[in-house]
Amino acid sequence: MTIELRWLEAIARANGRRRHGMALGLGLLSGLALTPVHAIPVLLVAVPGLLALIGGRGVRAAAIMGFWFGFGHHLIGLYWITDAILFEADRFWWLVPLAVPALSAVLAVFIAVPCAVAWRARPGWPRALALAGGWVLADLARQFVLSGFPWNPWGSVWAVPGLVGDVALQPAALISVHGLTLITILLAATPALGRRAMAAGALVLALWAGVGVWRLSWPVGPDPHVSVVLVQGNVEQGRRYDRAYALEIFDRHLDLTREGVAKAGAGTAVVVWPETVSPFRVATDAAARAAIVDAANVTALIGSVRIDEDGRARNSLVALQGPGRPAAIYDKAHLVPFGEYTPGWMPLPIQLVPGAGFAPGPGPASLHLPGLPAVGPLICYESIFPAGVVDERDRPAWMVNVTNDAWFGNSAGPRQHLVAARLRAVEEGLPLMRAANSGITAGFDAFGRELGRLGIGQTGVLVLALPGTLPPTLFARLGLVVPLALAGAALAMGLAAQRSKPA
Repeated sequence: MTIELRWLEAIARANGRRRHGMALGLGLLSGLALTPVHAIPVLLVAVPGLLALIGGRGVRAAAIMGFWFGFGHHLIGLYWITDAILFEADRFWWLVPLAVPALSAVLAVFIAVPCAVAWRARPGWPRALALAGGWVLADLARQFVLSGFPWNPWGSVWAVPGLVGDVALQPAALISVHGLTLITILLAATPALGRRAMAAGALVLALWAGVGVWRLSWPVGPDPHVSVVLVQGNVEQGRRYDRAYALEIFDRHLDLTREGVAKAGAGTAVVVWPETVSPFRVATDAAARAAIVDAANVTALIGSVRIDEDGRARNSLVALQGPGRPAAIYDKAHLVPFGEYTPGWMPLPIQLVPGAGFAPGPGPASLHLPGLPAVGPLICYESIFPAGVVDERDRPAWMVNVTNDAWFGNSAGPRQHLVAARLRAVEEGLPLMRAANSGITAGFDAFGRELGRLGIGQTGVLVLALPGTLPPTLFARLGLVVPLALAGAALAMGLAAQRSKPA
């Protein structure tokens, strides 16, 4: 027996609580592959270890191993959610020890099910294929079940800063982050499959890099000669509801807007303020609009709460091109459960944003504003949904993402959120400009290459030239059909090789 398989045999022979502990430990280890650590090689231990734990004990045991693995993985990946609860600790103190474990347990089911399915496949490549295919199908389900939470798919581990990440992410334009997840699991499984499999995995990585380098050489559309002024006011989340501080916030953003427009110089420009940053309801407050327009003197996209004609609160992006009525309004469609509304199935009134209770908008849209290329708005959480970010029937020339990540402090949360936005740029072949209240404010070109950023806790403006676009990517044209077909094929191939006996 080769050395690389002996440690897997030792894992497979573990019994009782030790076996459960190993699954939990491997899941915790796998969480280190996520942003911001990006310790991708840990998956070469975690995935083979999970495959070893799946075998030999029956379908129920395989599901339990998958559950403990998933529980550990999501504990590491989502620890930062506790930071948001601490802002309302006087009301929700009892949630502090419960929220992340409870959410991790729910999400662990989406790993337990693929592990149970993979047990039915023969050991070796069939089981690895079944696990990868089932895992991606479960990730696709995560986009829709209970309002959807497709956070931290494993394909996102490749979004490392710099050239390596730029190259590694390019296949997402063809197969999306879900397709990257499929390949990642198969590559990570190779130590359990022998040296030939590892050599094949190295070849796949080389081809992957080749595709990335080739795609990065593609020409983009013409430069639209537009400067984007991204404002980061660095507002303290805990003080947002203090009236005196709210006025200070507004004045700070006006001053930063003037500074940014001056930096942009002559030519077409657009100013972007983060999500709900205005303490005034810009859509209906004429004085607030006049102050913003006077400071900007160009098109301004302002994150603001508004009340619609039916009296419902909306989380909106308001486009201003003069002191009169807004030129356009976009209402957030994917609302955050327990942050912006309480789901109907929840018996307890848990809502972290006091008095929010937002109503959802109709979904992706393109805003056509005179003098600017059409823009597709994304408010906060909406950037995490592959194939759900733009109206492909009215395709924009760029995307703008406004967000308030101050809830999550200087944790992994804002960094993971930024990675999601970067992946949407690659998948759609569109530039994306992002204004975050407390960071990370950044811009990406149509390949997902970073153009500049303001880090967490900075106050300032980031002025970037809007890059050109790429033609619609394969994924932009076909959507989730692509990863669905790939995952279905992998699962079918894995299960087609009938099990001869439990192993």
